[in-house]
Amino acid sequence: MPIDQMRKNMSENAGFIAALDQSGGSTPGALRHYGIPDSAYSTDAQMFALMHEMRVRVITAPAFTGKSILAAILFEQTMNGLVRDTPVPTYLWKEKGVVPFLKVDKGLEAEAGGVQMMKPIPNLEPLLDQAIAKGVYGTKARSVIRLAERDGVAAIVKQQFTLAEQIAARGLVPIMEPEVLIKSPDKAGAEALLHDELHRGLDALPGDYQVMIKVSIPEKADLYLDLIKHPRVQRVVALSGGYPRDEACQRLAKNHGMIASFSRALLEDLRYTMTDAEFDAALAKSIAQIFQASTQKV
Repeated sequence: MPIDQMRKNMSENAGFIAALDQSGGSTPGALRHYGIPDSAYSTDAQMFALMHEMRVRVITAPAFTGKSILAAILFEQTMNGLVRDTPVPTYLWKEKGVVPFLKVDKGLEAEAGGVQMMKPIPNLEPLLDQAIAKGVYGTKARSVIRLAERDGVAAIVKQQFTLAEQIAARGLVPIMEPEVLIKSPDKAGAEALLHDELHRGLDALPGDYQVMIKVSIPEKADLYLDLIKHPRVQRVVALSGGYPRDEACQRLAKNHGMIASFSRALLEDLRYTMTDAEFDAALAKSIAQIFQASTQKV
C-alpha cells in the first residue's frame, strides 16, 4: 500500500518538506517575488493559473525529488490541478517519490488575546474525501501567536488538537502549525508557553494515531527535542517564518531532529525570467542547502 511506504518515508527518511501552499492572501506577494507584477492578471483565476505554473515548474525540476524532499504541502487548487496531464498528488508520489499533504485551513480570525485563531473550515469532510481519493497523506492547518499570553496560546493549541483529532480519525496525518511570529516582542516566552501546551496536548491524545507539528525555529535551540522524541509525533518541522534562507538554515541546524518545512526560503532565488537551466540550478542550490540544515546539526 502506498500509505505504508509514505508513512515509512515520513518517519524514517532524511529530507525536508516543501511548503507550496500559498493561498489567496499570500499568492500576490509570492508572484511579485517571483517577478510577476499585479498588473499581469486581473482575476483570481488568472492569478492562481500563474501560481500553478510556478509550482509546476518547481515540482518538475530535476532536483525536486524524494532524495531530498520528503513531502510537499499543496493548496487545494494545486491538489486538484495537473502536472503533464497527471493529478498533482499522483505525479508527486509516483514520479518524484514526494509525499503529498493538503493545506486545509481557511485563514485567520482577527487577533484576540495575542493570537489569531483559525477561521471555521466549511465543508471540511468533503475536502478530506477529495484528499483521500487523490492519495494525499496528510493535512496542514496554520494559526498564529504574536504575544506570550498563556490563555491565548492555550486556546490556539486546543483548537489545533481538536482539528487534528478530526483529521486523524479519517486516516490522514495532520500537521499542526501554531506559528509564533518572528517579530513577536517576546518570541522566546511565547515559544516556552507553546512547548508546554503542545506537550500536554500530546500526552492527552486519544487513540493511537500520530501527528506532526510545524513551528517557528525556536530562540532556544532544541526547545522541542522532547516533542520530537514523543511517541505520538511523527515529525517536528520548522517554518522559515520570514527569515532569509541563510539565516533560517543556520538557526535550523542548531535544532537536533528538526527538519525544514520552508516556503519563502525555499523559493527566494527563483524568478519568472530565468531560463530553465538557471531556474533548475537556483532551485537545486536551495534544496541542497536546506537538506543539509535538516540533516547535519551543529
